[in-house]
Formats: sequence, structure tokens, C-alpha cells
Amino acid sequence: MIKKIISGGQTGADQAALDIAIELGIPHGGWIPKGRKTEVGPLPAKYQLKEMPTAEYLKRTEQNVIDSDGTLIITHGELKGGTEYAAKMALKHNKPWMHIDADELSVEAAVQIIRAWISGNEVAVLNVGGPRASEDPRIYSTAGSLIRTLAVLAMVGP
Repeated sequence: MIKKIISGGQTGADQAALDIAIELGIPHGGWIPKGRKTEVGPLPAKYQLKEMPTAEYLKRTEQNVIDSDGTLIITHGELKGGTEYAAKMALKHNKPWMHIDADELSVEAAVQIIRAWISGNEVAVLNVGGPRASEDPRIYSTAGSLIRTLAVLAMVGP
């Protein structure tokens, strides 16, 4: 069962996961680059993320992988850029990770696969990542739908 959702705070998938956590009262957090840096300026204070000592995005990606029990990467299409780096960091640190290509699965099918993965890997602290909004304008909505459905089902049981 998910006890906390973390992310790097970037626009897109990261903020969608954090917004759903806040909406549903699920503890949230994670690491963000120094200055609370996102592609559109500083991350608002409502997001309870800790600042890294560096402004490098890749360092916070790695730290969030380390601090989680598993990393869920949500995309429309293949892994690339920061999403690919997150998968590499999960492998480096021997952490479970899952990639959901939302172009290939319905929300319902994806949620069932994710639930089985979370249960099988005993993921309590879930790191959520995906592309930033400028790279994929649809990802915020997609990631939000997935995380909301996943969290609501977890609240009511199987």
C-alpha cells in the first residue's frame, strides 16, 4: 500500500502525482533542484519537497530513486531524456521500477499492472516521474488520472 508519493517537482507527471497526493491527503515529498527549480520557475511552497545542494536535475532524480521503494515512470511513448535516466538510476541502485506507456494501455489496464507491481515489490514510498509539460502537454492529465485511480482503489481495497 502506498504511504507516500514523491517526485522531483517538475511540471508534467511529477506535479500531477504531487497534486493528487495533496488532493487525497496522501503524504508527499521528494527532492528538487536548488532554488526549487522547474522549467517555469520556482516550485510553489505548497509542495513539500526538499532542495538539493545543487541545481542539477539529474542529481535530484537519482536521490528520489534512492529514497523510494520503487519508481513509476509514466510516458506517452518510449523512455528518453530524464525518464530514461530515472530507469538507469533504478537499475544502478537495484530498485524496482516500472514504465507505463499510456499510449499502449487504458487507465484501467495500467492501474491493474501497477497495483500488482506495487504489491509484488512492497512499494510504500512511490517515486513518480515522467516527461515535463513542455515535452508532453498531455502527461499531466494522464499521470493524474493514473495516480488518482490507483490511490482511490488502494483506499477502498481490491
